[in-house]
Amino acid sequence: MEGIEHRTVEVNGIKMHVAEKGEGPVVLFLHGFPELWYSWRHQILSLSSLGYRAVAPDLRGYGDTEAPPSISSYNCFHIVGDLVALIDSLGVQQVFLVAHDWGAIIGWYLCMFRPDKVKAYVCLSVPFLRRDPNIRTVDGMRAIFLYGDDYYVCRFQKPGEMEAQMAEVGTGYVLKNILTSRKTGPPFLPHGEFGTGFNPDMSDSLPSWLTEDDLAYYVSKFEKTGFTGGLNYYRNFNLDWELTAPWTGVQIKVPVKFITGELDSVYTSLNLKEYIHGGGFKQDVPNLEQVIVQKGVAHFNNQEAAEEINTHIYDFIKKF
Repeated sequence: MEGIEHRTVEVNGIKMHVAEKGEGPVVLFLHGFPELWYSWRHQILSLSSLGYRAVAPDLRGYGDTEAPPSISSYNCFHIVGDLVALIDSLGVQQVFLVAHDWGAIIGWYLCMFRPDKVKAYVCLSVPFLRRDPNIRTVDGMRAIFLYGDDYYVCRFQKPGEMEAQMAEVGTGYVLKNILTSRKTGPPFLPHGEFGTGFNPDMSDSLPSWLTEDDLAYYVSKFEKTGFTGGLNYYRNFNLDWELTAPWTGVQIKVPVKFITGELDSVYTSLNLKEYIHGGGFKQDVPNLEQVIVQKGVAHFNNQEAAEEINTHIYDFIKKF
């Protein structure tokens, strides 16, 4: 990862690890679960070579960033607060935002609470999730499915339980299982164990886009931190639902480009295809300029189809 600089920044009462490279307008990259700044390694090198300052933090609870012990410390306001402080520390008024998975959810909250900070948003995998004022988020997910209690988000709710089940199979197994999954549709976990997890067809070999060194880097960090920080984001879904009541019915006015893989488990769950293509997404995000569905690509599209994603990001942000 030649030329990528690492530093620690004080933000919102915690120490945050940031990887960055390049000079020019800032592109802020937000990773998802179970990931790190490292998920953006290809984008950092690409965008920094094109005249941008690429900045990728480990989010609160991940990697070399502090992990507060309280579950409620991972609600949407704390995490957006971290990002606003990070943006301010960079000495800029606005950033181009690029985010994936949980990073994308946080990205939508950043656009909702502080649209003045975001010039344009390239969103990967998770579209805007419209708040249903009649049912809490996790309760709604549980109610959709016949075996809702085994839906992975529901299985992640009880503090300590999933951590123990992940520990039974080991950090390396969990990370390989999730990162290499190409299974479409909603992920259900075997009752009472991690088991075959997200990827019952897991192969011994790694895909071409994920090297042994890549996997070893993730494993080294999660062996140190565990998965609790990342799981706590899921444990705040219902609290986030309560806290965001004032934004019910809000429209996101930031210019957006949305990119997903056709095999993404998010895209193929929760009736999101219908929402994305049927007009609902555009209604909530009126400046949604483009929706890209990548053929044959699964959930971790920023790593699997890195060059294509790099081009999509550059083609969008260079217009502003």
